[in-house]
Amino acid sequence: MTGRVSRRPIALFLASAVLAACQMATTDEEILRASETPGAPPGADPDACYARHVTPAIIETVTEQVLVQPPQIDVSGAVTYPAVYRTETRQEIVRERKELWFETLCREEWTPDFIASVQRALAARDLYHGQAHGRMDQGTRRAIRAYQLEQGVDSDVLSLAAARQLGLKEVPREE
Repeated sequence: MTGRVSRRPIALFLASAVLAACQMATTDEEILRASETPGAPPGADPDACYARHVTPAIIETVTEQVLVQPPQIDVSGAVTYPAVYRTETRQEIVRERKELWFETLCREEWTPDFIASVQRALAARDLYHGQAHGRMDQGTRRAIRAYQLEQGVDSDVLSLAAARQLGLKEVPREE
């Protein structure tokens, strides 16, 4: 027996580590501090952090037959010359592009302890079905999106309003 080591498990491990790093980078890129970003929403608090969710437009190709010349019919009702049609194809916007800005927690608040609290809060609402391990994984993102859809926010980045509703962030007092 030779002392040969299979490289497949190592390659799979490295690929999954790279994918996990890319997944977390997406969240970090989506969270923007208004004071650092000229693309923040107008009138944004410079000390707050915002996330932007863009829903792309849905465009369909529509093909239809357009009548160019109607049929010619004689007095007996017989068609002497058939109708002439032209095929037209065009792009049609079915749903407009939407850009949604919302206030969220800043990067430094996304600690493993906080993420585990988010996971436990979503599990209590039967939206998260994994272990509360403190890592932002696909299951956590799906649960966040499912919870926020009820509030009209179609994003897997937790909004500040949703964090408050979950009891994870303080609600400011009205004065």
